[in-house]
Amino acid sequence: MAAEPEVLDELRRLRARVPHLTGALAASTDGLVLAQDAASVEAEGVAALTAAALGVALRMADATGRGDFRELLVRGEQGYIATYAAGSAAILTVLAGARTNVGRLHMEARRSSARIAELVDEALDRPDIT
Repeated sequence: MAAEPEVLDELRRLRARVPHLTGALAASTDGLVLAQDAASVEAEGVAALTAAALGVALRMADATGRGDFRELLVRGEQGYIATYAAGSAAILTVLAGARTNVGRLHMEARRSSARIAELVDEALDRPDIT
């Protein structure tokens, strides 16, 4: 996808804005990695798991009448995994340490997911020139 370098730049900017963020990746909604800035994890596996979690979250939101999926937060003993909708074709997943300010994480990741949505939608709308 033509947007990959710009998406990677956005992931790097997000990591620079949020202290204790240890990784970020953007993936298609079917689990294919678009860009990653997460050296400590196997990105393809995380993207696939994110797509599976997205499927469950979509069904939960629908079944409970909560509207369209926006975000999912998992808190583990060592920190957080947060997933955000990035338009209709992509998702943003971030990994953060236990000391992360979750409010700041949400604020900055929401901004990044909106930017990633713009980049991916723009790339999908462009004709493929070969």
